[in-house]
Amino acid sequence: MKYLITGHAGFIGFSLVKLLIKDKKNFVVGIDNFNNYYDIKLKKKKVQLLNKSNIYKNFKSIKCDLRNSTELKKIFKNYKFDTVVNLAAQAGVRYSLKNPREYISSNILGFFNLIELIKKYKIKKFVYASSSSVYGNSKEKYFKESDKADKPLQIYAASKITNEALAHVYSHLFNLQTIGLRFFTVYGPWGRPDMAIFKFTKNIIANKKINFYNFEKNYRDFTYIDDVTKCLKKICESKKNDKRHQIFNIGNNKPIQTLKLVNILERLLNKKAKKNYLSLQKGDVKRTSSNILLLKKNINFKPKTKLKNGLIQFVKWYKSYYKVSI
Repeated sequence: MKYLITGHAGFIGFSLVKLLIKDKKNFVVGIDNFNNYYDIKLKKKKVQLLNKSNIYKNFKSIKCDLRNSTELKKIFKNYKFDTVVNLAAQAGVRYSLKNPREYISSNILGFFNLIELIKKYKIKKFVYASSSSVYGNSKEKYFKESDKADKPLQIYAASKITNEALAHVYSHLFNLQTIGLRFFTVYGPWGRPDMAIFKFTKNIIANKKINFYNFEKNYRDFTYIDDVTKCLKKICESKKNDKRHQIFNIGNNKPIQTLKLVNILERLLNKKAKKNYLSLQKGDVKRTSSNILLLKKNINFKPKTKLKNGLIQFVKWYKSYYKVSI
């Protein structure tokens, strides 16, 4: 298989490439614009590790922005991809409140440039990242792919809904196989510094207050990175599902109150957190909870990592990477 993975210096992209290049039969091209939304050193370190582990010489890293259609076209022309996995996007719910234009250009225009080339070069399979945020403040106990996703609460979610709509249109008009993945709060080693578990860990260690929005009543469905990448690999390799357009929830199916998650981190770090309780922040959803029956039915996959075990691995990585001694 010849893969294009966009956003390969990001959290999920890095972990997926690392898994794919273990198989010498795969050839993977990774592209990333290496923006400074978060620590660029963390991104470069990940690519260094990929290059170091590239024992089969089956990985190529290229700096490219999806908004640069000319450079993107050259890459498609030089490599005959079987599968494209789009994990590149301007991430972050709160950042979208400050810089909405970045989400329109990166997440919508970039996506359009990519799917146009997928159409042109007749790529067999297009897998792309969506988000659980498309469900907004759903009142359902567990969010199903068939639920309405037409009331986003922030521009990030709106950009992901737009991606899903574009994929559906291109699938219908040009007979493309497109698979959208609604990720539910992915966490683990090499995660993004702006995400909750990363910030909670950092603040507990530094004796800084943790902000609990919605007065600690928020629930999240946390999904461990290794489960996510194994699932992604299986979707890419699956020949069973030939539906032209499909959406899957990628979640753990076990939502937990954020306060209880912090309690686990306190025990792992052997340190009490300083807590600050605030009202619901603009753009935040109160609860995420995945129904993953469709995922199990189509590719026979279910996440296996318990939250505590995943947090143990994250804390171990964090202390090692940042040379923290507690």
